[in-house]
Amino acid sequence: MALSLVSQLAHVELTTPAPEESLEFWTQVVGLEETTRVGQSVYLRAWGDRFHHTLQLTEAPQVGLGHVGWRAAGPEELDAAAARLEAVGAGEGWLEDSVGHGRAFRYRAPGGHLHEIFWEVERYTPPAGMESPFPNRPQRYVPRGVAARCIDHVTITAANPLGDAEWYRDTLGHRFMEYTVIPDRPDFPVFCMTTVCERSHDLGIVWDPTPVPGRINHFAYFVDSREELLRAADVFLNQDVAIEFGPGRHGMGEQDYLYVRDPSGMRVEINAGGYRNYEPDWEPVRFEPQQGSNVFYKNLAMPPSMFESFPLVQAPPEDDRRAQEATGLFV
Repeated sequence: MALSLVSQLAHVELTTPAPEESLEFWTQVVGLEETTRVGQSVYLRAWGDRFHHTLQLTEAPQVGLGHVGWRAAGPEELDAAAARLEAVGAGEGWLEDSVGHGRAFRYRAPGGHLHEIFWEVERYTPPAGMESPFPNRPQRYVPRGVAARCIDHVTITAANPLGDAEWYRDTLGHRFMEYTVIPDRPDFPVFCMTTVCERSHDLGIVWDPTPVPGRINHFAYFVDSREELLRAADVFLNQDVAIEFGPGRHGMGEQDYLYVRDPSGMRVEINAGGYRNYEPDWEPVRFEPQQGSNVFYKNLAMPPSMFESFPLVQAPPEDDRRAQEATGLFV
């Protein structure tokens, strides 16, 4: 029987040294709604997100990842996940006092990233006048900026993406969906995708040649269609937000993509489309870069800036160039 302990990606905490500018970007340009503020954090959600928040934006000296939050598949599954995490030495204990959800078990994954898993959640209640005329929506649709609909995925870094993907699969029941190998080392995946739901991925794991643990490459929100993604490109440009990469389509996951940076430098992806997969016995699919793993249309390379993850690490230019070339994704 397939292991299934996690129901969904619930939220991501991003740190920013430019809290006011980042907040304006996320609310006025991406179109998120502010739920509350506690301490140095602002809690935000997209109009289609049902929970209290999907983004926690926290003031900090440098841009990076605070933690990733996951919802368990049930109260028993939460306890089972905590036991399994303790058994592999990843547990960091229970957090009893959280904003927007109940008690959470925190753990440190092999790549150094802090996660938490919980069951009880606070569901969003719209203020007067923002109730949706459609009873299956959490709020009225009042589009602002990109008007992102819901949280989609987070992509983190690892020295060994394959090992990390297998750890999430074997420890918590993530499904390992697809991976890309580098041309000179067909046994070494440079990018892996796992999921706990029907999407192609809610967790991406990209190779990091630096020794710095716990970094993040990007965080993504979803829009309903390719047309809305193209409109998002117009919105960003109209707000003087430069487009880093896209619009385009990935081969892995078959999602349409658009990448920009928020004022702190954090990479933000807006995506649409993608396949749905419900197979509990799915076997990971192997890609090579020339097969269109990153660019479905096989007609362009990523800009070198896409290799940057956060917090930024200043590598010698020659080392950085060699690492980029090794992936096969920038040529």
